[in-house]
Amino acid sequence: MPPTLTSLDHLVLTVQDIEKTLAFYIDILGMTKTSFQPEDSPLRHALCFGEQKINLHEARAPFSPRARLATPGSADLCFLSQTPLPVWQTHLAAHDITIERGPIPRTGARGPITSIYVRDPDGNLIEISNSVSPA
Repeated sequence: MPPTLTSLDHLVLTVQDIEKTLAFYIDILGMTKTSFQPEDSPLRHALCFGEQKINLHEARAPFSPRARLATPGSADLCFLSQTPLPVWQTHLAAHDITIERGPIPRTGARGPITSIYVRDPDGNLIEISNSVSPA
């Protein structure tokens, strides 16, 4: 039997400006900041939510190893939320964040979801979704 994976520990998001990225993900999406310093590199920053972590990689300060084409604005991320989408819509409007699409039905990893789409400061597509409970 081949080896299997159990979960995603973290992902790396390449960004133009760490501070703008931190502000968006903390103030708009409610994540928290953590910092860490690997033995072989300078101080790094990450965003945490639930049991997940997004490490931030500033494009002008590359580290190794990294993705072959680490490019700001190339990510498409979907986040699940228990907060109803109308509450998100009000929150996003209060911060002048444009909703590009939605609410719209989609299919998530665990079944039906309803989503809205916004962009982060680098233009990454951010999908905020609610799970749809079975009728």
